[in-house]
Amino acid sequence: MKTLVILGASGDLTGRLLLPGVGRLISSGRAAGLALVGAGSDDWSPEQWQERLTGSFADALAPGGQSTAGGIKELASVQKNSHYQQLDVTAPGALGAFLATVEGPVAVYFALPPAISQKACEVLKKQELPAGTRLVMEKPFGSSAESAHALNETLASLVAEDHIHRVDHFLGKSTVLNIMGLRFANRLLEPLWNGEHIAKVEIIFDEDLALENRARYYDQAGAGRDMIQSHLLQIMAIVAMEPPATLGETDVRSSIAAVLRASTVGRTADTDPGTASRRARYTSGAIEGRPVPDYLSEEGVDPVNDTETLAEVEVFVNNWRWAGVPFILRSGKALGRTRKEAVITYKPVPHLPVGFTGTDSPTRLHIGFGPETLTLDLDVNGPGDLFTLDRVQLETDLASDPLLPYGEVLEGVLNGDPLLSVRGDTAEECWRIVEPAFAAWKSGAVPMEEYAAGSTGPANWTTSND
Repeated sequence: MKTLVILGASGDLTGRLLLPGVGRLISSGRAAGLALVGAGSDDWSPEQWQERLTGSFADALAPGGQSTAGGIKELASVQKNSHYQQLDVTAPGALGAFLATVEGPVAVYFALPPAISQKACEVLKKQELPAGTRLVMEKPFGSSAESAHALNETLASLVAEDHIHRVDHFLGKSTVLNIMGLRFANRLLEPLWNGEHIAKVEIIFDEDLALENRARYYDQAGAGRDMIQSHLLQIMAIVAMEPPATLGETDVRSSIAAVLRASTVGRTADTDPGTASRRARYTSGAIEGRPVPDYLSEEGVDPVNDTETLAEVEVFVNNWRWAGVPFILRSGKALGRTRKEAVITYKPVPHLPVGFTGTDSPTRLHIGFGPETLTLDLDVNGPGDLFTLDRVQLETDLASDPLLPYGEVLEGVLNGDPLLSVRGDTAEECWRIVEPAFAAWKSGAVPMEEYAAGSTGPANWTTSND
């Protein structure tokens, strides 16, 4: 790619996540020759745009960012030559005319709400795109299975599928390859990676962050649509996938798709989704001494939306390997601690010899996401009384890339590698899986529980190692 065009460049997502990832990528020397152009609905001056770039790129220049001398020089050049243009992307012809002014090939990043992205793509014409254009869509991809299908058809009329990048920044290269390397390079693990030996799998993304001025987006999405529908289902699919023949995007993404096609909320498609999901919302509290208001009192929140800030769904992968094993996907905000991990809990041993004392706890494997870590919980003898079982943890750090997750994803976009992008059919499958639960929430069949900000959630909610 020659030019990265960011639509929604004056928005929160761009300043907080996207541009810092761009900065890390360029300063590391892995995006030579890239030009950066911003466009947004706000009437920003050149000085405002440069101020945003300076703030967003600061992290890339900090010690420990793996910057190179050449990369730092390149980043300064990119910033100096970058410009911003006010643009209504939903106006017919406007986006096409704008793209005609930038040097191609171009990657167009839609850092916009789903409905705006859909409208922008609907008014865009194939002949208005420079040759080789790649379209980069931010999650959530659509707002339902139906809308995701409609957006897929719109995008397919503009560019080929391998030029569409549906971004899930939770699927950084480190996350994907760490899980696959752990599973498929270790004979000790893969033979036990099935329902015969595993009791349950939990994929947890708990944050100590509250709303943080994101009401315009979050109050429409909630924890279910923001995290479970996209990020956590994709991670689940990688944990549950069959071994691919290669690490090529076709093999990996086809294995992911096979898992999602077999998945339902509840044990079968006929299971009442109200019994396989739950939701809650935070009330006032404190996080590390900082007061947090009740969610419904947060600026921009509309109580009519009935938005959850903590959600959990129980998904079953209905195939030979995983029949009967619950995959519990949970995500929440304003919790007492940040916790981002997959927890694999093994079934208990069939018989513990009489004579051992102490706690007989399940063997658990924890795969941490940011930081990338691996922890194995085991029961072993001693120290002290050799007949007493004690809990120990074997820990190690997993490989990580100094690029921020958005930098990893963008590197794939600029290099034309869709491995880390969500394929069109799986984007639709993710909505298909969770829509019954969302419908049950909307109907009131699943009550809205409450938890104090800074707590671990409602008192009756527990996860492994809480």
